[in-house]
Amino acid sequence: MNPSEGELFKKILGPAWGGLHPDIQARFDHNPMPGKPLYYTGRMTELTCSKVGRVLGYLTMPLIQGALMPYNDADFPVDIEVYSKEGSVAIFKQRIYRLNGRKPVQFTSYMLESARGEVLEYVGMGMGMKLVLAVRDGNLHFESDGYFWQIAGVRIPVPAWLTPGKTYLCHRNNNSAQFDIRIEIRHALFGTTFTQAGVFREVRA
Repeated sequence: MNPSEGELFKKILGPAWGGLHPDIQARFDHNPMPGKPLYYTGRMTELTCSKVGRVLGYLTMPLIQGALMPYNDADFPVDIEVYSKEGSVAIFKQRIYRLNGRKPVQFTSYMLESARGEVLEYVGMGMGMKLVLAVRDGNLHFESDGYFWQIAGVRIPVPAWLTPGKTYLCHRNNNSAQFDIRIEIRHALFGTTFTQAGVFREVRA
């Protein structure tokens, strides 16, 4: 079977998967076959960063462009492509942020299950984070549980104070055709460093 977010999330969540809204379950039941990606489009209603976040965004841009955007903006289009590759167990997600008055920013990450049964998301240059999944009020929530830098297959933990903060993501269902995504990154010392919020829908071929 080709990799999909849905199959991975079902395995990790176990019985909790049944508590997800049926629209979300159906949304993640689509498998992106190699050469046949899934497309989503939407508008970002909120993109913010704190002063600390802006510094981190500019410092990390050469390594993980788009993962931490040092901008404040709103009401601009975003296109998302979810795809798989032949012979790979990873699920890839490419986002193109078409900010107002700036060149589009492209950011690609990939997600996979570790040998220990963890959900890992890699954002570039071996940098990644472990994600914990939960279902609350029928919606799907993700929370980071530590960042790491992977070198030659070895994961080296990154101290929390050196990271942008703990990541929280909520996939909230609106209806069968539309959903909200909200991401907040909160640092223990510096508070909320980054926020993203948007409304999306699947684009069917």
